[in-house]
Amino acid sequence: MTVNETLGAWSELFMLLAAMTYLVSFVAFAWDMAAHSKALRGTAEAEERELVGAAAARAGAQDAAEPADPRAGHGAGHRGRGYRTDARSALAGHVADEQMRYTGERRPAARVAVAVMVLAFLVHAAAVLSRAFAAGRVPWGNMYEFCTTGALVVAGVYLLALLARDLRFVGTLVSGLVVIMLCAATIGFPTPVGPLQPALQSWWLVIHVSIAVAASGVFTITFAMAVLQLLQARRERAILAGQAPGMDVLRMVPSAQALENLSFRLNAVGFAFWTFTLAAGAIWAEQAWGRYWGWDTKEVWTFVIWVVYAAYMHARATRGWTGTRSAWLSIAGYLCIIFNFTVVNTLFAGLHSYAGV
Repeated sequence: MTVNETLGAWSELFMLLAAMTYLVSFVAFAWDMAAHSKALRGTAEAEERELVGAAAARAGAQDAAEPADPRAGHGAGHRGRGYRTDARSALAGHVADEQMRYTGERRPAARVAVAVMVLAFLVHAAAVLSRAFAAGRVPWGNMYEFCTTGALVVAGVYLLALLARDLRFVGTLVSGLVVIMLCAATIGFPTPVGPLQPALQSWWLVIHVSIAVAASGVFTITFAMAVLQLLQARRERAILAGQAPGMDVLRMVPSAQALENLSFRLNAVGFAFWTFTLAAGAIWAEQAWGRYWGWDTKEVWTFVIWVVYAAYMHARATRGWTGTRSAWLSIAGYLCIIFNFTVVNTLFAGLHSYAGV
């Protein structure tokens, strides 16, 4: 099939415009966080006096936190029961609505950030689609295309989630990660538009890689939420200990427990996608190379990622690994994805060394 190089050039231009627009959205999200941090800082001294004067409440909250119980973690109790009533009362007013509804004061900067991100998503979608039409195929045949399409999925999942929950508090991290992904694609993995290599000319490319991209997009969101969970958990420990919490900007962020619960549900969806990715890859390998499994480096690391997230799901659901331990497992899984995408694809030789670099 003939490659339309002119349309491919337009795709690269659209991708550059999308990256710049995402950067504007990132700045707007950061401005919103900074503005609220400055407004909330004025209440810090009053909060300190309240905490210092409430000795009895602090003692009850400290007992409820159960820091000595290795099973409890922080942000949720054993097997996800969460804080006791007195501890939740101590945290009230220091964290955002756990239901993540659109309540509270107006946030013009956040609205601008979301609107700009929607515009960036539309330009980004135009870039990905024009790349597909230019090549006459699905736009995920190499690392450049996988990264740009993955960034599009990350932004799309986040914008869809905003329709149901007020997740603007994670907008800075999400938009920043999207900008990093687009920069990595255009600077680290630039690949001219072209036809697929013979090994990739199969309908299994559409099935296998599309689900992998979707799973990676979901895991990117949960990674950002796990980072916020760790920061919020540290702040909650300070509050329950009667200390100055600091990081006033995190008052716009729900409790560590709420972040963990939502992250767990999203990780369950991502894990299901990744399980299908692993199975579809094995079937495709049998059709392409005559075996389901060959211990190729890419296959091994795909399985390693599945094992890490399986351990996360099992540990949290059945072993009571809640709080910071579950957050670190989620982060470890995402770091394995990054390692698989960058180091494995670029430094290790194997049957999957057709990624365009």
